[in-house]
Amino acid sequence: MFRNLVVSLVLVLIPGFGDAADTAVVFEGNLQPLTENEKTALSADDRSLFSDFDFPEEVSPQILFRKGKENDGYNNIRIPAICMSKQGTLLAFAEGRVAGDTGKIEMLLRRSEDCGKTWSPIQVIWKDGDNTCGNPTPVCDMETGTIWLLTTWNHGLDHEGQIMDGQSQYPRIPHVLKSDDDGKTWSDAKPLSHLRKDNWGWYATGPCNGIQLTRGPHKGRLVIPANHSVVDLPRPRSDLYHSHIIYSDDHGTTWKLGGMNETLTNESTVVELTDGGVMQNMRSYHGRDGRAVAISRDGGETMPTLGLTTGKPGDDAYLDLVLHSPVCQASILRYDWPENGQPGTILYSGPWGTARSRLAVWMSRDDGKTWSHRQRIYNGPAAYSNLIALPDGQIGLLAEIGTQTPYDTISFLTFPLSWIASAEKPENPNPSRDDP
Repeated sequence: MFRNLVVSLVLVLIPGFGDAADTAVVFEGNLQPLTENEKTALSADDRSLFSDFDFPEEVSPQILFRKGKENDGYNNIRIPAICMSKQGTLLAFAEGRVAGDTGKIEMLLRRSEDCGKTWSPIQVIWKDGDNTCGNPTPVCDMETGTIWLLTTWNHGLDHEGQIMDGQSQYPRIPHVLKSDDDGKTWSDAKPLSHLRKDNWGWYATGPCNGIQLTRGPHKGRLVIPANHSVVDLPRPRSDLYHSHIIYSDDHGTTWKLGGMNETLTNESTVVELTDGGVMQNMRSYHGRDGRAVAISRDGGETMPTLGLTTGKPGDDAYLDLVLHSPVCQASILRYDWPENGQPGTILYSGPWGTARSRLAVWMSRDDGKTWSHRQRIYNGPAAYSNLIALPDGQIGLLAEIGTQTPYDTISFLTFPLSWIASAEKPENPNPSRDDP
């Protein structure tokens, strides 16, 4: 049985184009009151555009962002990220784009104070003229209540190829914003230039949520997944990508560069393991249609330097081919911890197969060594996603999905864990390697 997608109607406050700046100019990210025209637009109700979206009956969907200037004010809206505040508020981030991964990009936010039932209008929380403010990677410090947003800036006239080749006018630099009032207002964006090395070209935080460690000697540490490329012009660009870690031990006051991963790794997501290890699950360019996995034993300060192509699940570095996926971003989540003799649960979301389509969720009951269940969430075009555990026990998934392309919408999908647990066991699609 299937059900049609219901749109959660949005509106965008469309800022004017600014002058291109020579360096990153920061803007205050305070919320802006609605005009009467905007209130009218927000109350409009046209669901006919979304009749072609079909989901399994267990999935409750909402559209939060739509591409097209006629819809939410931007040619493209991409790169979903979501987190939950200490007060239980959901914060859904995205990029409002003129075109692709560079050029004019603004950081967008919608908030929900009722577990995703209703959402605030779209708010622009960081913009810089015609420059790029992207790659949202939020994490909430559950001790202080501060919400941190790691993001990345580059000059709008510098294109991705120039940045990769080290020929851009300005480097691509990570930044950080924070909110101390549950995401209602935001600080200026602060550059973190010390988190990049001189021979790095591309740089990206996340995109996905960060985590706060809850056990072991590094309890309280904030851990952010990130990636970079090394400038080495004779080599193919995919050979130059590396995932890495950013972390803070002082509740976000300062940020440090953590462990680096092997080459052929890129956008990544992190999860805390039962023994205190930090697993980094990474977009892989190894040509095996799977995911690269590395485990840090010191809270993200260092990562294994070898082993991705020779290790097996249970080692500290390996390729996970059961997570059959294209070259794409994905998300991993600690849903619950072992308790009362029952194992804990880790979930993974991403496209299933070799194309950006068939969004699925995998379940593990042994800290990601094996995957006991895989459930299809949406059968159409799909790309980036971000999982979150909701206070009511449901699973939330903020994802790029569409009918024509994966980038038609960013939608918020909810479904029960029991439904994932009822699904089939995924098999290794690659016969040249043993099923873990």
